[in-house]
Amino acid sequence: MRKKLLCMALMMSMTVGLLTGCGTSSKSAVKSGSDSKKNGPVEVEFWYSGGKTAVNVVADIVDEFNKSQSDYKVKCVTQADYDETYQKVQAGIAGGTAPDIALLDVNSSRTLNQKKVLEDISTYTKDDSDFNKDDYLDVFLNQGVDDENKTFAIPAYGTTQVLYYNKKAFKNAGIKPESIKTWQDLADASKKITEKNKGMTGWEPMWGKDNLVDAVLSNGGSLFSDDGKTVCVNSNAWVEVWDSFKKWIHDDKIMKIHSGGQGWEYWYTTIDDVLQNKAGGYTGSSGDQADLDFSIVGAMQQPGFGNNASAPAAEAKNLVILKNSSDEEKKGAYEFIKYFTTPENQAKWSMETGYVAVRKSTQDVKEFKDYTEKNPQALVPLQQASHGSVLPTDPTGGKIYDALKVAADKVEIEGVSAKDALDEAQKTAEEAMSSVSK
Repeated sequence: MRKKLLCMALMMSMTVGLLTGCGTSSKSAVKSGSDSKKNGPVEVEFWYSGGKTAVNVVADIVDEFNKSQSDYKVKCVTQADYDETYQKVQAGIAGGTAPDIALLDVNSSRTLNQKKVLEDISTYTKDDSDFNKDDYLDVFLNQGVDDENKTFAIPAYGTTQVLYYNKKAFKNAGIKPESIKTWQDLADASKKITEKNKGMTGWEPMWGKDNLVDAVLSNGGSLFSDDGKTVCVNSNAWVEVWDSFKKWIHDDKIMKIHSGGQGWEYWYTTIDDVLQNKAGGYTGSSGDQADLDFSIVGAMQQPGFGNNASAPAAEAKNLVILKNSSDEEKKGAYEFIKYFTTPENQAKWSMETGYVAVRKSTQDVKEFKDYTEKNPQALVPLQQASHGSVLPTDPTGGKIYDALKVAADKVEIEGVSAKDALDEAQKTAEEAMSSVSK
C-alpha cells in the first residue's frame, strides 16, 4: 500500500530540485542580466504545480529536454497548487520576476491574456512545419485561443473529473457500476453502501465548486445566457443540483467532503478514505489514477443528472509564455512546449499520471496502446472528455468563479440552502458583470 501521499506532495518542492535540477528559486535569484547562447544555454524558467507523481514526471521530461539539446536549459520552480502558481505569476509580472513559461488553469491563462501579458504563440507555430494543429484535440486546444484567434496557450494535458468506486463496497451492497446512469442512481447507491457497510460513507464528492458545476452542466445548466451577457447561476438547473448535494451531505448523510488543510491535503484525505475502505467512492481527477490501487477501485464516467446527458467539464491545463521574457527565452519556452507535447511524451505523461493526452496520435504510440489494453481504466477520462463541456471565459477576471467558490463552501461545509447561496453568488456576479460593461 502506498505511503501517505500528502507528506510526499508537501516535500516535493524541496526534493525535486535536488534530484532533477528543478528547484524553488525565483527568477531573480536564478538569472542575472540577459541570457545569450554564446555564454552557454539560454535559461528558461518554468513555474508549475501538481501532485507528487505529476511533479516527478514533469521533472523527468524537463531533464530529458535539457539533455536532448544544448541551446536551452529549463529550470523549474514548483508551487503548492494552480492557484498559488497564478498568484505568484501575477506578483512576478508586477515585480519584474515572472517566469518565462508557466502551467496554469484555463481561467487564469485567459485572464492573463486579457491583461495582454502573454505571448502570441501562433507567431511561432505559423512558421513551424513540425507543428500539427490538427493532431491536437479540439476540446483542449481551443481553450487556449481567444476571440481574435490569438493562440495564447498550448494545452499541456487535459483533465476531467471521473468517478472512482470501491469495488468491495459496491459488491457488498449489490451494486453494479454499469447501473449508475444518473446522479440520483449514485445517491441511491450511496444510501445502500452506508446501510450495508457499517461506518462507511456512501460517496465523497471533492471539495469545491468543480464537482457541483459538473453536475449542473449534466443537468442542462449553464453559467451564462446564450448571448453571454447574463449570469444564470441561480437558475432552477443550478438550484436543483446544489440542493441535492446539500441534502445528500447534510440531511441524508450518505455523502461527505473533506475540506481545508495545506495544498492538496483535502484531496489525498479523500482518496485515502476510498482506498482504506472508509468510503464507497469519490469524484476525482483523471490525474489521480497514478495514485490509485485498481485492485481496490474501479473507474467510470460521471453520469447525467435526471433525464439529461452527462456533460462534465473537460479542462485543459495550459502552458503559457510570458511576453516580457527575452526573445531567446521565449523561443526556448516554445521549443520546450513542443517537446512536452510530442505524442511520445504525451503517452509517457498519460500513462504515469492518468491525465488525458492532448495529441490524437498518442493513441498510435505502441507503449500507450499496450498500456491501455492492460489498464482500460486509463481510457475512461478520454472517453468522457469526448463529450465534455468547455467552461466559458469569466469576463470579470475570475470574480464569478470566485463567487461560486464561496457559494460551494456555504452549501458543502455550512449546509446553507442552495437557493440562498446561489442567489448571493448571482448578486455578486451581476455586480461584477456591471462593472465590466461600464
